[in-house]
Amino acid sequence: MTRKPGTMTRRRLHQINVWAQLAVLAPMGALLVVIESGTWWEAVVLSAGVLAGLVAIARWPASGLSRVAIPCLIVSAAVWLYGVLVSGDMTAFCGIAIVGSITIPHLPRHRGIAAVGLTVFVAAAGATRLMVPQDDLARVLTSYVLVPAGVVVLSTGFMFINKLFYDLIAELQESRDREAELAVTRERMRFASDLHDIQGHTLHVVKLKSALAEKLVRTDAARAQEELREINALVGDTIAQTKALAYAQRRLNLSAELENAKNLFEAAGIRVHVEREAEVDAHAGELLGQVLRETTTNILRHAQAGQVRITLSKAGITIVNDGVHEAAPHRLSGLATLRDRMATNGGELTVQQKDGRFLTAAAFPHGRSAAAL
Repeated sequence: MTRKPGTMTRRRLHQINVWAQLAVLAPMGALLVVIESGTWWEAVVLSAGVLAGLVAIARWPASGLSRVAIPCLIVSAAVWLYGVLVSGDMTAFCGIAIVGSITIPHLPRHRGIAAVGLTVFVAAAGATRLMVPQDDLARVLTSYVLVPAGVVVLSTGFMFINKLFYDLIAELQESRDREAELAVTRERMRFASDLHDIQGHTLHVVKLKSALAEKLVRTDAARAQEELREINALVGDTIAQTKALAYAQRRLNLSAELENAKNLFEAAGIRVHVEREAEVDAHAGELLGQVLRETTTNILRHAQAGQVRITLSKAGITIVNDGVHEAAPHRLSGLATLRDRMATNGGELTVQQKDGRFLTAAAFPHGRSAAAL
């Protein structure tokens, strides 16, 4: 099974951390065993405590930590009690300090209570040294109670911070994964919108021209034949545009869209007036071309327009048509999608309906101006 890059990154960080700790603690543990052991039996017991700590560290990045946590805690706790009551080894608490500090932050709940319980146990176990006759009470309290308890608190606190660090890395990676998923979703929506622009527009135009050709076939065969040739050319152009879209090569030409819209409106018997006050840059022209194409399709589908006025200015484009019913307007999902796209690119798309007329205005902040209704 393929791992996500974020999961692999966290795993590598865990492994680096583990090897860094093992590289420091393993030699130190071995040195303490050699220094503190008076007999081979003491060496075996102290080695068991060190080994328990090293096993917990080694299993820390893996999901199997919970399987070894309890045995390691039992062994390291027994080693600490042995060091307090039998051998008098003040460093025997190191094993339980390591195992406890690694295990507690990964508990599903009651981690604070567990941390307090571990500290109390280490201190209480160290206090049992008082049952052994000693000359220096202060030394016992310091060496067997305060120092071990303090080390446990510090090491556990450090591991809590360590866990927060890895949790933060996980959250950042999840955030990046979500951003990637959103980017993919946005790209799919963009592709679907562009495909709708191409296919939907073409199908409505083909429907219009085929109906016109059907009417002319008996009265004006030459004109009907011309309409059929245009339908064939339009379908071929749509196939080419769909292929270009699939390979991310599609670009709309605003001038071509203006001419196409003008021809379509005239073919539908709609008077059209085009004013070109200024030219816009290529990127803005592509977006404005999409707005013009979608608006043209909407007018042909939803309005009984008699005239259309198209104004191209430095700020953007404005399309006004009549023949709009005063009833609730149709839900123009294509324009809603284009409004979001315009906003993403720093533009603004305005749609208004008033007195039987419909206005669609796409503009950019650097020179926005829209014709009034």
